[in-house]
Amino acid sequence: MHDLAFIFAGFAVGLVVGLTGVGGGSLMTPILIFFFGVKPYLAIGTDLLFAAFTKMGGTVKLARSRLIDWRIVLHLSAGSIPAALITLYILHRLGPASAAVQSVMTSTLGGALLLTAAATLYKAVRGKAAPLRLVKGQEAAATHPRHWSLPLLLSAAIGTLVTLTSVGAGAIGVTALLLLYPLLPLPRIVAADIAYAVPLTLVAGLGHASLGSVDWSLLAKLLAGSLPGIWVGSHLMTRTPERVIRSLLSVLLAYAGVKLIAL
Repeated sequence: MHDLAFIFAGFAVGLVVGLTGVGGGSLMTPILIFFFGVKPYLAIGTDLLFAAFTKMGGTVKLARSRLIDWRIVLHLSAGSIPAALITLYILHRLGPASAAVQSVMTSTLGGALLLTAAATLYKAVRGKAAPLRLVKGQEAAATHPRHWSLPLLLSAAIGTLVTLTSVGAGAIGVTALLLLYPLLPLPRIVAADIAYAVPLTLVAGLGHASLGSVDWSLLAKLLAGSLPGIWVGSHLMTRTPERVIRSLLSVLLAYAGVKLIAL
């Protein structure tokens, strides 16, 4: 019965991800902690690999559609992956299961969920459709950030946050990219965010696995539910009012964030 509950949870989160593109780490980690009583360090480690595997399929599909700007992905990875490795080293020295680290993880996770809730609500209220292609001559300007150092600094902050909490590569990442590349169409912003999240969550997830912070049996059950969920969600995307779903999602994330901070 417990196994079915994990599969259903994976399906529900996959459905939301397929419908909105947001909700993987920000929903799955609180669900594992609050509903299933999984220890925070195990929930975060398992969810990182859950995110890596679920976003791989999306990256392949986006790459085939030629929506991914690989130069942007490289710049973001240059900041986020070293930050993830440094964070993992610190976790290794302190011990992820120690009471102090667990407290930092839950508090940081709560803050990350509140930031994700704000970013999700902002996109629901202010989001609008954007063209898939750039006007001729705009390519070079659109793929250059406001300053060369900003992608490194922001992605390093997100890399640290993702490694500590498994949250941040979705709505927070998209919001950061909108600020860095204001001329880039939204579909290509989302594509770059999903593509760079794969190596980041894979490195962070494997790092957590080396610390014993991954439940492999639980991961298999979650993936068994999420992969069909994403397929169903992506097919229902055009028939569902996205703003309503994003608004409800932001309320749920804010509630979970406040509850985690209060722990």
